[in-house]
Amino acid sequence: MKYFAALLCACLSVPAFSQSIASFRGDAQHSGIYRQQIGVPLLHGVKWKFKTGAAVISTPAVLDGTAYFGSNDHYLYAVNLADGKLRWKFKTDGRVTSSPAVYQGHVYFGSYDGNIYSVDANTGQQRWKFASQGEHRFTAKHLHGAEPAAESMPDPFDLYLSSPTIAQGTVYVGSGDGNIYAIDAASGALHWKFRTGNVVHASPAVVNDTVYVGSWDTFFYALNAKSGQERWRFKTGEDPDTSNQVGIQSSALIADGVVYFGCRDSNLYALDAATGAKKWAFSNKGSWVISTPIVADGTLYFATSDSGLFHAVDAQTGNLKYSLSFHHWPMFSSPAIAGRTLYIGSHAGTLIAIDLDKHATAWTFSTDGANRNAAALTQKNGDPDDAPAYGDGFYDDLVMGMWKMLSVGAVLSSPVVERNTIYFGSTDGNMYAIG
Repeated sequence: MKYFAALLCACLSVPAFSQSIASFRGDAQHSGIYRQQIGVPLLHGVKWKFKTGAAVISTPAVLDGTAYFGSNDHYLYAVNLADGKLRWKFKTDGRVTSSPAVYQGHVYFGSYDGNIYSVDANTGQQRWKFASQGEHRFTAKHLHGAEPAAESMPDPFDLYLSSPTIAQGTVYVGSGDGNIYAIDAASGALHWKFRTGNVVHASPAVVNDTVYVGSWDTFFYALNAKSGQERWRFKTGEDPDTSNQVGIQSSALIADGVVYFGCRDSNLYALDAATGAKKWAFSNKGSWVISTPIVADGTLYFATSDSGLFHAVDAQTGNLKYSLSFHHWPMFSSPAIAGRTLYIGSHAGTLIAIDLDKHATAWTFSTDGANRNAAALTQKNGDPDDAPAYGDGFYDDLVMGMWKMLSVGAVLSSPVVERNTIYFGSTDGNMYAIG
């Protein structure tokens, strides 16, 4: 993502989603394909919306008639799918931007208070909590070219916490303390931890007794799921001057023996899952890839940040098939597919449905925040009008400018498909159910 620096200078061969578990992108491989669901090829409107006290960046986990999701107001919520009514809410001491996982009647999630929680899915009562060594965002000097250059600055675009992935009774999750943790799902006891060189806010993928996850230390790791021992690591790009083109925020997708993930060095990588050898890399010419990719029928789909592009490439070769442009509005949201329609959120305050057969937008839904604020922050050509928002290049202006742009009700949450309804959160504070 070069917002500020520029101003200054899968069909997937995995089983259908389990009926007893829900997590980010639906399963431990992060496949994102809702095979048994109808989806919303034609939009009719809002079924309900639930208002929280702050931005909803967390992706909902949907299971057994309930949507579970976090908010920046420090709460985890459980809401009825049928009518959007609150079932319960659980308070933490920090923002909940982690996407929860639901497993055997319990909800697992992380908070900026530094804890990983397990709560009862029916009552919201705490079962256990596991304390990390403390959450924090990626921090660097002269970040994105902001002043003062010698000051260490937390990255305001480091918006997500690692979301738990559960496999074989173990919770796998990363932390801002630089560790990847394996925690017993029943007791909260630590099985093992693996130390990386920097923040880990990507969500681990787990396939065939291997944990796959990237770190802000420039490395992507494959670890033994039982012992935490390293199997291989892969090096991505560096940016020692402004730390703009460095770090792995994207959570990986594992499909057909290949690991796909995006990086802030502006590449989308495809690696051999067994060895870590690079199969190919797709350059996005300076634009970050935060969104987790998705594969269907031999085509890999992914979105970029400030270039606002949606790419379809050959999953085996990385050769471009086609691209769609969305006016330079970034897309951090990760796509979901049901049938032949793909759904993805945009910083423009929209959820976009893409017809995969026609290679075109099927429909677009605007959030309340977009309806209120987008016009004032959009140029006549449809591009974001972000230059005035970011001021004179001081770090404080970077932070304030980012949140001003997010006031359009940006959809950083990733959509979840359940039957003929799409569920997703927005920075306008709402959880939406549309269909």
